[in-house]
Amino acid sequence: MTPVLRSVSPSRALAAPLLAASLLAASLLLAGCGAESAKGPPQMPAPEVGVVVLHPQAVTITAELPGRTTAFLTAEVRPQVNGIVKQRLFTEGGEMQAGALLYQIDPASYQATYDNAAATLQKAEAAVPSAQAKVDRYRGLSKERAVSQQDLDDAVATLAQAKATVASSKADLETARINLAYTEIKAPIAGRIGKSSITVGALVTANQTDMLATIRQIDPIYVDVTQSSLNFLKFRRALSEGRLANRGDSVPVRLILEDGRPYPLPGKLGFAEIKVDESTGTFTLRAEFPNPDRLLLPGMYVRAVLEEGIASGSFLVPQRAVSRNTKGEATALFVGKDDKIEQRVLTVRRSIGVNWLVDAGVADGDRLVVEGSQKARAGQPVKPVVVVLDESTGEVKRADAAAGTQLAGNGTTAPRPGVE
Repeated sequence: MTPVLRSVSPSRALAAPLLAASLLAASLLLAGCGAESAKGPPQMPAPEVGVVVLHPQAVTITAELPGRTTAFLTAEVRPQVNGIVKQRLFTEGGEMQAGALLYQIDPASYQATYDNAAATLQKAEAAVPSAQAKVDRYRGLSKERAVSQQDLDDAVATLAQAKATVASSKADLETARINLAYTEIKAPIAGRIGKSSITVGALVTANQTDMLATIRQIDPIYVDVTQSSLNFLKFRRALSEGRLANRGDSVPVRLILEDGRPYPLPGKLGFAEIKVDESTGTFTLRAEFPNPDRLLLPGMYVRAVLEEGIASGSFLVPQRAVSRNTKGEATALFVGKDDKIEQRVLTVRRSIGVNWLVDAGVADGDRLVVEGSQKARAGQPVKPVVVVLDESTGEVKRADAAAGTQLAGNGTTAPRPGVE
């Protein structure tokens, strides 16, 4: 039987090896994917967080209280005699020295009264020598019984009357001199004088209710502030329990002006009122401040910062690191010894600037998370980086040089120049 020969297409002959190669490649790819799946997803590195190390310190406890400035001395100028004002001898709003002449009242009638009193005194004094000589003569004659005792007694009485008239005339003369001096109205104290309520030509009367002007001494100046009796009791309790150390009688005071700026010169506490206002439950504290530039004027609203005492061994926790839980408790994140995040509840007493004064929940050497807390959860391992906070604002300034990093503007860390 003759065999049958069949021809094979060249394209089909090439397709067979290519198909085999494709199947081999696919099997190798599937094997590689299976190996990668067995290893699992790649491990994420521990997030970096900025921390500050807490240490106990002596904290100055202050109280910020509202107050008003009050003149150190105040004198209301009023006339003490009647008359027409002839001159006003000061500039309104100017500085006056004690004894400076302010007003001149017409002195004509008072000068005449003074002159008359002086003449009356001279007349009274002229009668004394004659009466004295008569008494001396009668005493000698009385010893010789040349005059009666009655005549001697009359002469002695006349002498006494003459001397009494002299004394009365001297008093009248002094009264006239005082009234004449009162026609010159002078500044009773040194200080700044206000506006004048009368003009030249006005009639004034002795001890009138309307004052002519007011002089206020404002260097130094007083600041009267109010403190609640409740805060006073808390302060005394803290002293008795040893949580505060008293600074003694000399309590420093600082001022914050109406525009929020601090007053440059410190003051000192003067006295505390011994009675509590029944309607408000407060009492008054008075502080004294130097005022050489006359920056403080009477009646200005200020806030006084009083240093109540020193709390030793206290912890200050930045407010930016503290939050509240659902119970309203203050909480913060800490980095433990194993570099894992811990969440603690803090006992907060009060605010001190941009910090909280904490009584419980912290210990010496604790690392408090102040930056990157949104990336950290309780129990999560982290990479702590010690940072430095601005004392006035509480913002992160930089990372500690020993950590080898510095904090970038977005709160993340970036390599410091020259540090690997």
